[in-house]
Amino acid sequence: MFSNILIYFVLIPVVMLLGLGISKNIKQIRAVAVIGSIALTALSVYVLVEYLAMRHAGNTEPMLFCGSWMWFEPLNIHLAVGVDGISIAMLLLSSIIVFAGSFASWTIKMPKEFFLWLILLSTGVFGFFISIDLFTMFMFYEVALIPMYLLIGVWGSGNKNYSAMKLTLMLMGGSAFLMLGLIGIYYHSAPEGGQLTWNILEIAQNDAISQGWQKFLFPMTFVGFGVLGAMFPFHTWSPDGHASAPTAVSMLHAGVLMKLGGYGCFRVAIYLMPYAAQELAWIFLILTGTSVVYGAFCACVKTDLKYINAYSSVSHCGLVLFAILMLNTTAMTGAIMQMLSHGLMTALFFALIGMIYGRTHTRDITQMGGLMQIMPYLSVCYVIAGMASLGLPGLSGFVAEMTIFVGSFQHTDTFHRVFTIVACCSIVITAVYILRVVGKLLFGPVHDEHHRTLTDATWWERLSTVTLILCVAAIGCFPNFFSNLIKFTFSPEIFTVLSLN
Repeated sequence: MFSNILIYFVLIPVVMLLGLGISKNIKQIRAVAVIGSIALTALSVYVLVEYLAMRHAGNTEPMLFCGSWMWFEPLNIHLAVGVDGISIAMLLLSSIIVFAGSFASWTIKMPKEFFLWLILLSTGVFGFFISIDLFTMFMFYEVALIPMYLLIGVWGSGNKNYSAMKLTLMLMGGSAFLMLGLIGIYYHSAPEGGQLTWNILEIAQNDAISQGWQKFLFPMTFVGFGVLGAMFPFHTWSPDGHASAPTAVSMLHAGVLMKLGGYGCFRVAIYLMPYAAQELAWIFLILTGTSVVYGAFCACVKTDLKYINAYSSVSHCGLVLFAILMLNTTAMTGAIMQMLSHGLMTALFFALIGMIYGRTHTRDITQMGGLMQIMPYLSVCYVIAGMASLGLPGLSGFVAEMTIFVGSFQHTDTFHRVFTIVACCSIVITAVYILRVVGKLLFGPVHDEHHRTLTDATWWERLSTVTLILCVAAIGCFPNFFSNLIKFTFSPEIFTVLSLN
């Protein structure tokens, strides 16, 4: 069973949990977290290199490194794994943010318990991205969601109990819709008389879900995943959850966990129910287009740094779902690049906000000012994150958003083009709130004389932020590499399965 390399994405976090269990002091706890995150990052890079080598050698299978082991025979449930370019991109993103988050949590209280729950959350995330069995995918999905309540409720700040409960109830509600949708897919997964299956590739190959059932099940699965993707009007858990979460949890939550929503919408809802996707996409385009603009406008009027970034995440994640629903190669490629871009830059934002809050003990931008002269390193990093968010050329945000808008404008009908123009307006709104925050927070007079005594970033904070900044710049400077990594997923062979061409 352990011969398949993808299994180690789950085994390494499990070993980390065991290591934390026997750790006796803070140094051992930090060592387990750092060594484990380095191992996950190295494994992600190795899988990437092997994947590219297999593609260059001519392997055209939809998924590589596939493996399947029977888990529960009466329902034909398998521990089935496999990856394509999108999966590998998400694995890379997850491992990098776990690595950066480990250093961002260097001085967290109750470190053993915190890292235990954080790594359990990471286990669910990695398991979700490598699963091609719907039941197993849903199991890992729930494993990733459950620790959030304790991570926010125990280690959070502000109105943390309310935020943790609201987040849990809304995400569990979305999971209920998702579970019903997945069960419906399972019971219509094979031709009459055939064996029912949870395997995504087999379901797509069988093409047995009738058009009527697709139109019934598609909204359940898209909404189920869309709640986690902060789709309007199911987004309200996100700002409250982010505002109360500790730094590393915000990084992992916004950077990775919300990407499970976009990934699931593509991998399950659109891939398995293409007819319903074509017929019903307009409904969800309205909702996701609203998310893009509404989230940006909300960020403009907030003064709490975490709320500003949280509503910015609603806008950017809405753009991911918006692009996926355009159902063409260019827009979908842009959606995946936006997932990578947003994951990195929002993790950088939340890391910096946590570092600034740890020094100033406030997140209200009206109570801060002149931080550029007090902590220049953190301030410059915040400017870089802001420029990536508003789409400055040379950084990841520009590449992702331009690809989305170009792909979306390929539709020639009035409906799609009007909503594309509306979504494009979010760039202007984003520039407004980013420049507003940078101006108030970093420049101008120092509002609190006590702030003049504050120190700049420590070595572990610098390591965390530099890692994320380099990745943001890499996507912006070398977009073709990432585009080529994921392009096979949207190749003609796959679109034939999707029936989208």
